[in-house]
Amino acid sequence: MSLLKAEKLTIDYPIFDSSSRSLKKALIRAATGGRIANDSRGISVRAIDGISFSIEHGERVGLMGNNGAGKSTLLRALAGVYAPTGGSLQINGSVASLLDLSLGMDGEFTGYENIFIRCVLMGIPRSVIKKHIDEIIEFSELGDYIKMPMRTYSSGMHLRLSFSVCTAFPADIVLMDEWLAVGDADFSKKAENRLMEFIKKSSILVLASHSVEQVNKICNRIIIMEHGSIIKDG
Repeated sequence: MSLLKAEKLTIDYPIFDSSSRSLKKALIRAATGGRIANDSRGISVRAIDGISFSIEHGERVGLMGNNGAGKSTLLRALAGVYAPTGGSLQINGSVASLLDLSLGMDGEFTGYENIFIRCVLMGIPRSVIKKHIDEIIEFSELGDYIKMPMRTYSSGMHLRLSFSVCTAFPADIVLMDEWLAVGDADFSKKAENRLMEFIKKSSILVLASHSVEQVNKICNRIIIMEHGSIIKDG
């Protein structure tokens, strides 16, 4: 059974050495809303401050809060990008991270080659990639451009290919930082239908968003964060 569970989860960022901490402490607090702490490495920002929660099968969770509340940091922790500096984090199930769609893609390689690069970073076996590659190319609508270096692509083409790869393989847990809008009007509608189907196949969704309307439409639970803490969950 898919599960995300945190117990007193804490994440600190080491930022500056202590020699200039007083001014920088004030600037960091003003800019990020994070808590400032001293450690042996100097100054750190506490982005996540001892939070606990459990997200289970069937839950669609909307993360809300102002900029600097800790939403993106929490998503990256759930994706395995950031390791906890305190407490514990339990993740049961495969994870699809839609936080950085183009992670690992290289402009000097062709679109075709970049499909394999991105899939390998996602942990997809080569045998499985081969079974899906024609469908990925077809959905991206890149045609012969798939044989060209990605540095020749427009930003829209780049995003279409990245999106096509990342949503080709269903996962138990889907993580998103804002709702994705991809390409022109025609492709955007097609992409939204695919994204909804992708989410429907998942067991858990965690979506960080500033849109109350979007969260109410997609989610059945809301977690509101402030300064790295959970102030409301329900």
